[in-house]
Amino acid sequence: MPFHSPLCRRLSIVFLTLFLTAQLLIPYSSQAFLFGGVSIKDEKEMGHKFDLMLRSSMGIVDDPEVRQYVDHVLRRLVKATSPQPFEFKASVVLHNSLNAFAVPGGFVYIFTGLIMHLNKEEELAGVLAHELAHVTQRHVASRLERAQFLTLGSLLLAIAGVAAGGPGGSTIAAGAIGAGQSAMLNYSRMDETEADQIGLQYLVAAGYPPVGMIDGFKVLRQKSRINGGNVPTYLSTHPAIGDRINGLAARIQGMDKSVLQRTQDNTRFVRVQTLLWARYGDSQAALQRFAHKGALSSMGRGIVLARLNRVNEANKAFDEALAIAPSDPLVLREAGIFHYRKGDMNRSEALLDAALRHDTHDYMAAFFYARLLDDSGRHTRAFDHYKEVLRHVPEDSEVHEAFARALGKAGDTLNAYIHMTYSSLYANDKKQTERYFSKAKALAGHAADRRTFQRLENAYKDRKEIWEKH
Repeated sequence: MPFHSPLCRRLSIVFLTLFLTAQLLIPYSSQAFLFGGVSIKDEKEMGHKFDLMLRSSMGIVDDPEVRQYVDHVLRRLVKATSPQPFEFKASVVLHNSLNAFAVPGGFVYIFTGLIMHLNKEEELAGVLAHELAHVTQRHVASRLERAQFLTLGSLLLAIAGVAAGGPGGSTIAAGAIGAGQSAMLNYSRMDETEADQIGLQYLVAAGYPPVGMIDGFKVLRQKSRINGGNVPTYLSTHPAIGDRINGLAARIQGMDKSVLQRTQDNTRFVRVQTLLWARYGDSQAALQRFAHKGALSSMGRGIVLARLNRVNEANKAFDEALAIAPSDPLVLREAGIFHYRKGDMNRSEALLDAALRHDTHDYMAAFFYARLLDDSGRHTRAFDHYKEVLRHVPEDSEVHEAFARALGKAGDTLNAYIHMTYSSLYANDKKQTERYFSKAKALAGHAADRRTFQRLENAYKDRKEIWEKH
């Protein structure tokens, strides 16, 4: 996947939106921090607001194979830290930049481009450990305190600057809040060095090969040189990254032999990387990547060929994958989804049913199985699956829309409008959200209905607050 400058400019525009929203979101008079600095509570509120803003501006990958894997890596690292006041949460951002960042409150963001271009899980863990250290050492909060930011809006603005990273982030920040304050937005060299050192400790304590941090940084540096793309702040703002890599290498050399000889199983990393390349990578580059034999390569090739509407070739590729790995739940799921979209419901049902028997937690397989059940008139069973899926991905617009249409066919008009409102809300369609919300509000009369509607109303108010400030 190429990393051309227009994409980098697009990312800067997204963060500019976050900047301006943050600046207007919280009134100065009602959210001033007087003399207490930035508290843990403040950090949690900043993180929540920033997360809401980012989700209203950028796509998030909710595939359970991807989401649960990244969460697993983060949890493994978090267990290696001292007790933290935050509940850490990882999100995978759909963007091809080689980037990752963390914000106060424990929110960690990994871009799809980063996962796609690293080579091993320990490299991904090394980058995440570095970002985790920025949060645990409260680097953003301490710099904001020294800069004497006074309002939550200003703090959110500064966080967006750190997230944007590089020259673009600094330029936007300077235009938005003044050059004097923007100087505080980038992590200092001391912060970066501490994040390297503490992050390395987390990586080792989590049981990973320590060289993962160095190798991850090397990949990012190499890719940025070749492609000139947007890279994390800790690479783009400090030219002496080579010195930091050498410093980490010196620390690693002094570790016990047993630590240096560690190995890491990369099976899950390869599965996730295959999915991301198949779904979002440049089609020709992806097909070259999947040219060799193997179940995952055949599955990846099938996904890409389906994207290109080369249905017969895709069918052959999925058959090859199933012949090699007939019990792999991921292969079963992707083949089932392909046949559902192709209209072969009998084969799709058999494949999706098998996928769910092998992996009961795959809510993407459950979603397509629910659609298939609903299409064939088995509405009650379909509803059960839709509800279970939404328990795992409550902000998935497509799931809400499918469930709403199923409820509408069954005559449950109120809940149909409630879920259509959610669908439009999470798709960031302001006009449609207002329309469906008004219809749901008019129908929500009984006490039980009011409780369901109240949850919708709270979500609507949060998102509407952002929309009104654009």
